[in-house]
Amino acid sequence: MAKVTIYSRSWCPYCKQAISLLESQGIDYNTIDIEDHPEKRDEMIKLTGRTSVPQVFIDDQAVGGCDDLFALHSSGKLTTLLA
Repeated sequence: MAKVTIYSRSWCPYCKQAISLLESQGIDYNTIDIEDHPEKRDEMIKLTGRTSVPQVFIDDQAVGGCDDLFALHSSGKLTTLLA
């Protein structure tokens, strides 16, 4: 199965929604809290060009934020990316 990484902040409601979706689907993920590790924020921006969280990666592919993750799930493409 693919490796899922989510850049987040502990207080972010969109991060919580994205994590909730992953957990509800039984998807293992790694969380990088950019408040606990501020240097990772710069890494996230360099990789995505975006400053907002969450930013979700499947393997090395940036798939976007919360809305993007839910759209992938709704379309059935999330399962394909995780295979």
